[in-house]
Amino acid sequence: MKLGFYVIMAAQFFSALADNVLLIAAIGMLHAMQAPLEYTPLLKTSFTVSYVLLAAFVGAFADSMPKWRVMFISNGIKIFGCSLMFFDVHPLLAYAVVGLGAAAYSPAKYGIVTEYLPHRLLVVANGWIEGLTVLAIILGVALGGLLIRPDIAQFLLAFDFPLIDTGINTAGEVSLAVTGGLYLLAAVFNLYVPDTGVDHKAIKNNPIYLIHEFTHCFKLLWHDRLGRISLAVTTLFWGAGATLQFLVLDWAKIALNMDLSKATLLQGVVAVGVAIGAVLAARMITLRKSVRVIPMGIAMGVVVMSMIFVHHIVVASILLLFIGMLSGFFVVPMNALLQHRGHILMGSGHSIAVQNFNENLSILIMTSLYSALLGIQLSIYWIIALFAFFVISSMWLVMRHHQANQREHDDVVHLDDGAL
Repeated sequence: MKLGFYVIMAAQFFSALADNVLLIAAIGMLHAMQAPLEYTPLLKTSFTVSYVLLAAFVGAFADSMPKWRVMFISNGIKIFGCSLMFFDVHPLLAYAVVGLGAAAYSPAKYGIVTEYLPHRLLVVANGWIEGLTVLAIILGVALGGLLIRPDIAQFLLAFDFPLIDTGINTAGEVSLAVTGGLYLLAAVFNLYVPDTGVDHKAIKNNPIYLIHEFTHCFKLLWHDRLGRISLAVTTLFWGAGATLQFLVLDWAKIALNMDLSKATLLQGVVAVGVAIGAVLAARMITLRKSVRVIPMGIAMGVVVMSMIFVHHIVVASILLLFIGMLSGFFVVPMNALLQHRGHILMGSGHSIAVQNFNENLSILIMTSLYSALLGIQLSIYWIIALFAFFVISSMWLVMRHHQANQREHDDVVHLDDGAL
């Protein structure tokens, strides 16, 4: 890999790290406000609204200028959203602003990889992206969990600058200050992201045109047989993954009697598993063999179902590690295949925008449903059972559809060198 690739990865890592520290800080602030329990998953809902509403525009925005500039501007929006939370704007609203920056950031972050690297390195590059993203989740939730601990917060608050009133007086404000620093570090790396030399068309100002163009790209990707399979898998995965993130926190509180700061460590365990699975996928699965990992999604649902019977922290950690491994192993090849098909059919920025629309619509729906189930006070064990059944049945249907495609279009599914 060229040096520029590692600069891209560093920019992505610190921005993702800040996102995850901020999420835990926002959850802590909701708890401090004694907000209803169902507000917690709504943080993810508010974060993803921009991905869905602006999907028709962020792809064109990402393709309109060098990707490093898009990443820098988007990171600035995240910093603004973080600042809003610092000045007592409601966490749901402030986190929605951060989501606006993330929605614009995502097409650039993935699109620059397809512009900068040859297709034969896409699976490896996605292994890097997912692995570092997961590492950011691990460190982010761990750091966020530490910063909301009263003893750690008091220790940090004891430090002060002579003659300067920083205005940082609470654990939540300490978390937000650390998050802002991480976003600023990501912005510095954004400035050194290489220009790929790809020509960028001037952005179209007509929203009707952009919506029409997005709709065309949306249909194009769903009508492509390989695109449809990979898009269905990643859409289901990200919706389920976002829900699982909050499900683990609530399950840990009830089944394992853990508070928020300790429960965040279990999120880190899942993330470690995803990182391991991503590394294994990058080494073992080529782009041509990517569709063979679909059964891993069914296996993940089966393992999630077993959470109902676990009440010991060691067993829970092993189980969550395995869930993460299965997730990482099957989503990385699917993501690489989807990016490759999208880049061929419509260009990287538009492709990632379509992907983000589908995946975040799934997150929006599933986290909203999870919030509703909490609102009616359904048992966490029933929620786990329903969640696992949904994952198993959905992935089984995708697998059956793929098998039907294999029988009818064997020349398309079994990729040859010419197709790739």
